[in-house]
Formats: sequence, structure tokens, C-alpha cells
Amino acid sequence: MDMMRSGERYSGQDEFIRRGLRFSQMRLIALLDRKGQISSAAAQLGMTQSAASRLLSELEHTVGAKLYERHGRGVELTEAGQAMAEQALLILNQLDNAHREIAQIVEGARGLVRMGAVTGPSLQLMMPVIRQLREHYPEIEVSVLVDTSDKLAEALFSHDIDFYIGRLPEDMDAKSVTMRPLGVEPVTMIAGLNHPLAGRETVSIGDCLDYDWVLQPVGALMRRSVEAYLMAHGFQLPRHVFVTTSPLLSLAIIAETDAVTPVAQPVADFFHKDGKLGAAICQLPVRERIEVSAYSIIQRVTAVQPPPVKRVLALIERQVALDPEAFPQSGVPLRKQT
Repeated sequence: MDMMRSGERYSGQDEFIRRGLRFSQMRLIALLDRKGQISSAAAQLGMTQSAASRLLSELEHTVGAKLYERHGRGVELTEAGQAMAEQALLILNQLDNAHREIAQIVEGARGLVRMGAVTGPSLQLMMPVIRQLREHYPEIEVSVLVDTSDKLAEALFSHDIDFYIGRLPEDMDAKSVTMRPLGVEPVTMIAGLNHPLAGRETVSIGDCLDYDWVLQPVGALMRRSVEAYLMAHGFQLPRHVFVTTSPLLSLAIIAETDAVTPVAQPVADFFHKDGKLGAAICQLPVRERIEVSAYSIIQRVTAVQPPPVKRVLALIERQVALDPEAFPQSGVPLRKQT
């Protein structure tokens, strides 16, 4: 709101208010400045000229100065009257702005929404939603935290985010949240554009084991899922692994070497779709289907979401509905975990 600039403090003096200043008087003096006639200003406010004259007389007593002079064509504001009219108009406009801003907040068209997401959904769901918000609800301020599910859960219960799209950590009480299942997260392999496997029509995950791998630390969900798949299907684990939590460093390594790295399918699609962001990276045509466990929209069970958050959640639901094949579990209703 513009009613009080950053750093300004309310003085608490209220001199005019304590003297009996009323909003009807401010509206009248502001109109009188524009109309130049008491009768015209009174008519626009739906009062008689005598009632308007009485209000102006009371206002002059309140401010302690003469506010207007009569002349043949109507009235003219004095210097004090002009100052009063300008300040009254400013206050009335600020109150109108406050009304519009509050109405936008109530309608979910204004406010702060703090979201969290694991990497895949952050691109697959959050990016389209953010584009819609910028187009249709530009007054909603959005903050997005992209991290692992354990970090997102910690942020949720620290009240640093309103909700997140990810998974519930194993050590967290399921009764404390509501979960809206969306779907599993498919995994694919990416490599440098000139990688020896890049030109093939199809490759096996086993073919990738001939090269160095870039992986998340031990225990990270993506790494656990890929290693579990390899072991369950009789493959060896990668012999040479570079460990990092940085997606940017992972991309730099595979772009400059023959290393490979597993990523969520939406991430690979995003980098490869326009040939710009992923100019030095390609998606390997791995035929095996590897998936990370299902993810959900997760909220605190006690949370009462404000209208802007509800607006964003509705946009996410709409985006999910547009692509049911990408979100096979999205027909499951929001529920409390038991």
C-alpha cells in the first residue's frame, strides 16, 4: 500500500480527528475545489446546500482557518482551503487504494505465496503456473524454494513455505500433513552433446556404466532410486562417481566430459526442448523405465491457506488436469495421511 511509505511511522497525534474531523467534510472540501459551487458539491454528495454549508462551517472551526470565499459565480478556496482540499483528496484516494488492495487479497489476486518443489515438478508444474500468475494475477508475489523433500518438509514446518510438491520424509509424522498425490517422477540419463552414446537410437542403462557418473550424495532419493534399480536388475553400480548437490556443476561436468548423470525427465525435456539452454547437453535414449517414488502436494494439516495460496493451488490443479498422463495419480483427492 502507498498510504505510508517505507520507514514512515504513525505519529499518533490525531489532532484533526480529536477536533471532530469527518470523512463527509473531507469529501465535501475535495469536491468544492473541483466544482467551485457549494450547490454542485452538495448535489453530488446527496445533501442539501444548507447541510453542506453547515459542514463547511464546522470544518473551518475544526481547522481553525477560513477555507473559502464567496464570489458572484460561486466560491473560491483560500490558501488554507486549497491545502485542506489537496490533503483530503490524497487521503480519500489512499483509502480507495486500500479498498482495492484488500479486495484483491480477499479474492486471492494479491499477496505473497511461498511454494516449494523438488526439481522435476518445479519445471513441470511451477513454471506454467508462474507464467499464468504473471499474466492474470501480476499482484501475487511468488517465492519458490527448490530443494530435496527433507529440506522442503523442514521449511514447511518452520512456516517458511505454505506448501510444497515433493515427498514426505520417512521420519516425519504422516498425521501432521495432508497429501495430494500427483504421480511418479520418471528418470532419464543426460550427457554431453558429443557423448559416444548420443548418436544411438537406443541404449541400455548398462551401457552408461562404462562412463563416469555424476550423482547426488549417498542417501539422496534420486541416487537411491537409480542404485536400487541397477541392483534389482543385475547391473553393477557405477565405478567412478563424482558427487555434488549442485545441478549447475553437474551440467558443467557432463558438458565438458564423457560423464553421465540421471535427472528427472521434465528436467531433461526442459534443457533439451529449445536447443538453447541445453545446447551442449543431450538426453540419452535409455530404454529402461526408472522412476522415483510418487510425489504429492503437501501441506500442514492445521494450515488455513489465505486466498492467494488457494488461488495458486487451484492453478496447479488446473495444470495437472490438462495433462492426466503425466500425473497418473492426480485423480486421488486431497486427504489427510493416516
